[in-house]
Amino acid sequence: MSGTNSVVIRPAKSLSGAVALPGDKSISHRYAMLAAIAHGSTRLENFSTGADCASTLGCLRSLGVDWERQEDFLVIHGRGGKLQPPAAPLDCGNSGSTIRMLSGILAGQEFISELTGDASLSRRPMARIIQPLEQMGARIESSDAGRPPLRVTGGRLRSIDYCLPVASAQVKTALLFAGLFAQGTTRVEEPVQTRDHGELALAAFGAELDRSTRQATIRGGQQLHAINAAVPGDISSAAFFLCAAALFPESEISLPAVLLNPTRARLLDTLTFMGLRITLEQVEERQGELVGTLRAQGGALNGARISGAASAALIDEIPVLAAIAPYTSEGIEIRDARELRVKESDRIASLTKNLAVMGAEAEEFPDGLRIRGGQPLRGASVDSFGDHRIAMAFAVAALRARGETEIRGADAAVISYPDFFRVLETLVER
Repeated sequence: MSGTNSVVIRPAKSLSGAVALPGDKSISHRYAMLAAIAHGSTRLENFSTGADCASTLGCLRSLGVDWERQEDFLVIHGRGGKLQPPAAPLDCGNSGSTIRMLSGILAGQEFISELTGDASLSRRPMARIIQPLEQMGARIESSDAGRPPLRVTGGRLRSIDYCLPVASAQVKTALLFAGLFAQGTTRVEEPVQTRDHGELALAAFGAELDRSTRQATIRGGQQLHAINAAVPGDISSAAFFLCAAALFPESEISLPAVLLNPTRARLLDTLTFMGLRITLEQVEERQGELVGTLRAQGGALNGARISGAASAALIDEIPVLAAIAPYTSEGIEIRDARELRVKESDRIASLTKNLAVMGAEAEEFPDGLRIRGGQPLRGASVDSFGDHRIAMAFAVAALRARGETEIRGADAAVISYPDFFRVLETLVER
């Protein structure tokens, strides 16, 4: 492997070893935001090392929240619900999680905030938070067709009953966060169940919620209290190593202290169905989240069809599953995943283009793609399209390709996993 912006991946024979994963990105964002509005100082171990979560911390500092890193943990000093007006626009970088979920909190603050980000974030749709937050009483101006930058005029909020038109854990969390500052009780319903880290984090910080499978209700005016917690290893980062192990029958890897939340563990069911042998050990509950050690051994790789609720549950893992699809016996079809079009890149188009460059055919649909199995890949020069998950997905696919593969724009991985390429190389046997 070489270069900072370009990385070369050579073919492997198998993977073996253990990986201590960075803290889960979804949980890190939520813990940091709730710690900022809680009473007392929160201590978080294994906080995400990714640039997205650094964007959240940077925004919080601009809102008057003091925090510091001490050895291997992060301490965030809460402001008890009242943040400080920012002196300049809040830079959310590449992070959709930051801009969407923080908007929920800022809607309840009695000042004006502007949230901005990089070119990629500026193309992502924000109408899905603007509309419900305005129904709650905030005023949100956007630059172009509901896209960033956003100007949020916060204040006293009223509760709403809201059914999400598109399943989104970020939007659900933003509305529940806003519900803390609203008069009355806010209810959020989703069309299919999404990850529930927002609900579990609120409960961990002392909020009372009523929950069912596709609905959450929160009463306004509740105070949050600081916690001490270890953030579980990021299962979306684990996906890359698990899929890499799945490519080689001789592989055997272990991943300690990984998040096993049922709303995120669909990946394990899918990979088991496809032929990866997975065992769970030392499973326990921390702050409402299930955590345990994963052991994985390679096997014959079957195909899969991912659609409906599974597409929502696997939205972050679909890129790497699609990247290894040509190596499966039956291929992989992905439908009901239109959300992939509005991520850091148009991930459906990015996957199709890179697979073609490596010699595989993929049929593209508005809401997904179909990739035939039994297609050998050849080493090639592929593009990350500035998207961390595309960069890492094709690093995995390259391990079984014929010849070397260059990943252009590989530094995009810094968004969620700065150390990914180095860690992957430590597992590879050639």
